[in-house]
Amino acid sequence: MGVTGPVRRRRQRSTAPLVVVSGPPASGKTTLAVPLASALSLPLVAKDTIKEALMGVLPVPDVETSRVVGAASVAALLAVAAETSGAVLESVWHRSRSETDLHRLGGNIVEVFCGCDPAVAAQRYARRAGTRAAGHLDAERRAGELWNDEVARPVAGGWPVIEVDTTAPVELGPLIAAIRSAAGAPSAGTPR
Repeated sequence: MGVTGPVRRRRQRSTAPLVVVSGPPASGKTTLAVPLASALSLPLVAKDTIKEALMGVLPVPDVETSRVVGAASVAALLAVAAETSGAVLESVWHRSRSETDLHRLGGNIVEVFCGCDPAVAAQRYARRAGTRAAGHLDAERRAGELWNDEVARPVAGGWPVIEVDTTAPVELGPLIAAIRSAAGAPSAGTPR
């Protein structure tokens, strides 16, 4: 399901892009998004930052509740993004639920898809299990929930997509140049 309720269009039109950092869990999204936001002089709006803040005040006793808090976190991320003139938006974006929500934001969207060998992502995920806030319930998640067709490919909603291999560290210079070049072209079309 997408975000319930309207996602407002961005308040101020700007040439600054919305850089959507996507990819499956443990693909290196946050590792890339933090320096990327800094280098682009854009704020970083990360789903897990919002989710961890919510879990600080809400009980998350089971995986189903964690999913609900995760969906609420994406809704909050989109609401914040609608108020920005540009930002780096980092999340596991489920293609069937995210394309329309991201289009509603309007403006210049550029997607950076983080892909890596699934075995590497699984190892990273196993290493971080138990190191994040308890409400993530990493140890209780099933592989099919984490790594599936919904997240294993870019959202690709008609905007430019830059695919990066995050198995090893990504060179920021060429990526930033590619984002700036892609941001020069407006996002295509309307939601399907």
